Amino acid sequence: MRDEELIPFLQWALPALRLRWQGFRKVRRQVGKRLERRLAELKLQTLEQYRDRLESDPTEWDKLDGFCRITISCLYRDRHVFDTLRARVLPELGNAARLRGDPVRCWCAGCACGEEVYTLKLLWELDARPTILGRPLQVIGTDADPIVLRRAEKGCFGSSSLENIPANWRETAFTRNDHYYCVGAQYREGLEFRLQDIRADIPVGPFDLILCRNLVFTYFDIKQQHETMGQIAGALCDDGYLVIGAHETLPDEGGAFVQVPGCREILRKTPPPSATRPEAPSPAPSRRLALDR
Repeated sequence: MRDEELIPFLQWALPALRLRWQGFRKVRRQVGKRLERRLAELKLQTLEQYRDRLESDPTEWDKLDGFCRITISCLYRDRHVFDTLRARVLPELGNAARLRGDPVRCWCAGCACGEEVYTLKLLWELDARPTILGRPLQVIGTDADPIVLRRAEKGCFGSSSLENIPANWRETAFTRNDHYYCVGAQYREGLEFRLQDIRADIPVGPFDLILCRNLVFTYFDIKQQHETMGQIAGALCDDGYLVIGAHETLPDEGGAFVQVPGCREILRKTPPPSATRPEAPSPAPSRRLALDR
């Protein structure tokens, strides 16, 4: 599909879905291929004809919304982020959970085929957990696409999805199944996948760690970013951690979040300052004291 046709169409359609064109510039061809298939199904020749279809059939907008879900990912994507989670964040959360007697609770928003969910789980089981007396990790992965969620539940990936993982993981945690590598059953405990669109619903917190990468703060328009950011912040524990994408920033410079030193993608929620009473004014000298002087 030619950019001369695709770009004006997306610039027209995305705002109606509360999405923004800036986030789709580099991935527009993925959307374009899906639109080509849809035009063929509808026996339409041009995106101008598809625009007429959208204006005459409101239910078609749901299909277009599905075409705009970008699912590019792999395990251990952005190595420095997961190295920081392994070395600093997960041990800290595990020790805090041990003192509370609770599991560590995590949420991966827009989890696609489960790459981040399984990366977190393997980081925990193979690196962090042995140092913190075996506290359990619970991870919820949510996505609005039922097809990718079914793949996530299987936990099987092509070799290209495993290119960034630590050297020992492939032999330790995966079994070969035809052309795929599947996560071992012992590394699936405590994982849950849910069909949820973050714009409409989120899992019930509180969570110690939330990964929301390359979704809200890339593709959503600013108003939707603000609304979703409020829900994410509300679902995160005080002093909990939020992980965003490498090229993302939070609206309004993050509000109650501060960056973890050495990794701009990992942010810590700072609890609201405790209310302090205004200092009482010094009492005025009594008349007697004045006379005594």
